[in-house]
Amino acid sequence: MSRILVTGANGQVGGAIARARPEAIAFGRDRLDFDRPATIAAALEAHAPGLVINAAAYTAVDQAETDAAAAMRANRDGPAELARCCAGRGIPLIHVSTDYVFDGTKGAPYVETDPTAPTGVYGASKRAGEEAVLASGARAVIVRTAWVFSATGRNFVRTLVGAAARNPTLRVVADQLGCPTAAPDLAQVLLGIADRLASGWRDGYRGIVHAAGSGATTWHGLAVALFEERAKRGEAMPGIVPIPTAAWPTPVRRPADSRLDQALLLARFGLAMPPWRDGLARVVEQL
Repeated sequence: MSRILVTGANGQVGGAIARARPEAIAFGRDRLDFDRPATIAAALEAHAPGLVINAAAYTAVDQAETDAAAAMRANRDGPAELARCCAGRGIPLIHVSTDYVFDGTKGAPYVETDPTAPTGVYGASKRAGEEAVLASGARAVIVRTAWVFSATGRNFVRTLVGAAARNPTLRVVADQLGCPTAAPDLAQVLLGIADRLASGWRDGYRGIVHAAGSGATTWHGLAVALFEERAKRGEAMPGIVPIPTAAWPTPVRRPADSRLDQALLLARFGLAMPPWRDGLARVVEQL
């Protein structure tokens, strides 16, 4: 089995990969930092991995509007340099991207070839990263995912649990539709892709695929499901009031419908993501 180097090991996805594959070489920013490009080549030179999974990213969607340079360094420039280094060494690269490269106006699940139209700096920086990785000539698979949550880190699920401890009633946006994704489930699919690449590279692997929790819901639907799972374990159920996006203004307009079609993931790699509610139940058990 090929040695895997994982970036972003302190994040939700990178951490989940490291836990699922303990023998992987897992790097946080202290060891491989896109703001210090020299650390990228140094890591590849020192550890000679057979494959790299890039799970490092700037994910503060609203903050990116006033910190665009940092978002671009992390989501475009760093991945570009990583891809260049991988290309030069013949190392396959799996790069994690996002549904926020779309504007959410299609009205149906997005396929990989649909036109992109980011609504903010974060989405634009991630799309620029995709383009840079593909332009590098690396043996690259870009995996777009969505609405990631886990039992650790900063995410919607943990934020809601904390909010419910302080408030008996929560107001949650009910008119944005997407595919919630448990980080451990995504980690398993990324490692499944890695194992297929390790068995032999094919040019047909190169490009973009979508991998997110199977099925779709709104943020309000995810909140209701979360507290239903907690209620099964004896926790109190707060009131959860559906509200429109207009009642919860943010610096960036989120896509109204960023569902991802995942047929290509199955066709190209023989892999499928489990239902988002199953992933949610497993994460609630860990909380």
